Amino acid sequence: MSLLRVLGRPMLASMFIAGGMESVRNPKAVAPVAEPVVEPVTERVPVLPDRTEQVVRLSGAVQVAAGLMLATGRMPRLAALAIAGTLVPTTLAGHRFWEAEDSAERTEQRIHFFKNLSMLGGLLIAADDTGAAPSLLWRGRHTTQDLRREARLLRHSVRATTGPAATAGRIRAKLPV
Repeated sequence: MSLLRVLGRPMLASMFIAGGMESVRNPKAVAPVAEPVVEPVTERVPVLPDRTEQVVRLSGAVQVAAGLMLATGRMPRLAALAIAGTLVPTTLAGHRFWEAEDSAERTEQRIHFFKNLSMLGGLLIAADDTGAAPSLLWRGRHTTQDLRREARLLRHSVRATTGPAATAGRIRAKLPV
């Protein structure tokens, strides 16, 4: 594994581990801000809890668990996707700069919005990073090609041996017993 991955993954994950811990410990602080985004999501996704505080706590738990997985390199692609899935509603709920009345607050929220957007980009890159190993799609294609080549070789081998075997069988059938 490259040094960039060894250093970069924990650095990217640190923000989500810290923020997720805060959401798990104190969901009431975030729940009022999250309500406008959580309500429409829970209506469309019936498996999510009904209370906003529970959804905030669940999102925080996902961020902590996936952040630890990303930081330690355990299933980093899946972990990055899980964090990205929690980051979108978090950003939309927490940094609605377009609704801010005050110019200074609008500027601050815009900065945080684009910071989260940048982290989302990093997570998407991490989710696509195969760690210098071939992707599953590449492996699948090459396994298919290998199987086809082996089947073709087997077919040629069978054809090459059936001719002489058939001839030997005809000769043997004509011989007296």
